[in-house]
Amino acid sequence: MSTTQKLGMLVAVALAIALLVGGLLWASEPPYGVVFANLSEKDGGQIVAALEQQNVPYRISGGGSAIMVPADRVHDVRLRLASQGLPKGGLVGFEVMDTQKLGVSQFAEQINYQRALEGELARSIQSLGAVKGARVHLAIPKQTAFLRDEQRPTASVLVALHSGRRLDPAQVAGIVHLVSSSVPQLSPANVRVIDQDGNLVSDSGDAGKLTGLDPSQTKYVRDIEQEYRRRVESILAPMVGANNVRAQVTADVDFTQTEQVAETYKPNPNPQTAIRSQQTAETGNNAGAGAVGVPGALTNQPPVPATAPITNPSVTGASTGGGQSPNNFSKNATINYEVDKTVRHTKAAPGAVRRLAVAVVINHKHDAAKNKSSPLTDAELKQATALAQEAVGFSKERGDTVNVANVSFARLEQEAVADFPVWKDPWLITTAKEIGRWLLFALIAWLLWTRAFRPLFEMFAAAAHRVEVEQAAAAEAAAVGGGADVRHAGFGRSYDTKLTQARDLAKQDPKLVAGVIKEWVGGESR
Repeated sequence: MSTTQKLGMLVAVALAIALLVGGLLWASEPPYGVVFANLSEKDGGQIVAALEQQNVPYRISGGGSAIMVPADRVHDVRLRLASQGLPKGGLVGFEVMDTQKLGVSQFAEQINYQRALEGELARSIQSLGAVKGARVHLAIPKQTAFLRDEQRPTASVLVALHSGRRLDPAQVAGIVHLVSSSVPQLSPANVRVIDQDGNLVSDSGDAGKLTGLDPSQTKYVRDIEQEYRRRVESILAPMVGANNVRAQVTADVDFTQTEQVAETYKPNPNPQTAIRSQQTAETGNNAGAGAVGVPGALTNQPPVPATAPITNPSVTGASTGGGQSPNNFSKNATINYEVDKTVRHTKAAPGAVRRLAVAVVINHKHDAAKNKSSPLTDAELKQATALAQEAVGFSKERGDTVNVANVSFARLEQEAVADFPVWKDPWLITTAKEIGRWLLFALIAWLLWTRAFRPLFEMFAAAAHRVEVEQAAAAEAAAVGGGADVRHAGFGRSYDTKLTQARDLAKQDPKLVAGVIKEWVGGESR
């Protein structure tokens, strides 16, 4: 073999040995698992120092934020590090109170308590799924005995969110109430929450800030509006098309909770008169004749003697002596009727819709044959208005309004999608990247085979064939030059066959044949 062939063979053998050794080492090495991730530099350094003391092999990945150990020792290492209080999360909690020294000042105790409280609150906030990191700053003023100089504590919370995540209003309200409930005399109004971009998220709800609604009430209003909007669009979609109608609903919802107790008295009607109690008393006198006439002087004088003719002057109020007085009779009745009273206890449930304002926009009709758009007729517009009113439960007494407008849309969504280039489709881009990666691997493998391994194998095969030819030529030359050995070496082969093989050898490798002849000539001279 030439020097180049020998060098290439040595390189190939060394590469094969290196690949074999690397594969054996890779196969024999135990797999590594993540013991902790998303570590700060301080926690990472403390964990690495602890692992070195315990003689545990480790790897650092993720730019130093993740530490890996053999997979079969992950849980054991976690428990051992947890017993040492690692990782601390870069925050100081109430464990700082475990190392209090004797004789520490009251000011230092207050500072340590505030640091511990801030750290514990930050840890609690970091337990939320969307929060990557958090810091809490408390401003607790010194207590004073004078009410006029008393100041309320305040708090600021900085949250770092995971990529693509955000806090909804309910989660923000939960953070605010968590902090305010953990600090004495801290009002939720004195807690501010900002994100990693510096945006104030604790007062992000404009509707709740303007109307005084809490996040749950604001969400309830948005759900009602969305439901009414869906109803309007779904009822008009079969008429004008799904992409040819847009609706917006504004709901005025009453969240006041009232209780009313009413007591009403009404006159009793005759048919429904109810007697509660009745009492009747009757008295009468059936005695004989008594004094009659008009009391006075004439009635007390004796009668005038009778004279003829018997004519007596009439006395006013006088009566005959033989008359009798009438009977004395009295009757008293007392009747008590039931009083008509109505007691009504009314408790109004919050969340009643006081008024709805609905705005609907309908696109012009499009004639595909003529490629022309035309507005809706008055009858169609009136029908669409009636359908929208029925969909939202229109009430004139409540003051609802429904406005339907027919305009030409500036750009339809389906046209925007149609104009969107195919090569910008995210799914297509992802698929192309995946296919391109495998094609790149295949191209690299093909280049390695065609440019490196196959020429090397062909070179090895050619060298082996050349060695075989040289050995055959040497044997043939020895047989020809040996005289008596020619018959023995060439036994079973004819002269023509030998001559043909010699010619073929001379054609394939003239240099070899020239060397053989040179050997012959040199042998004869010697």
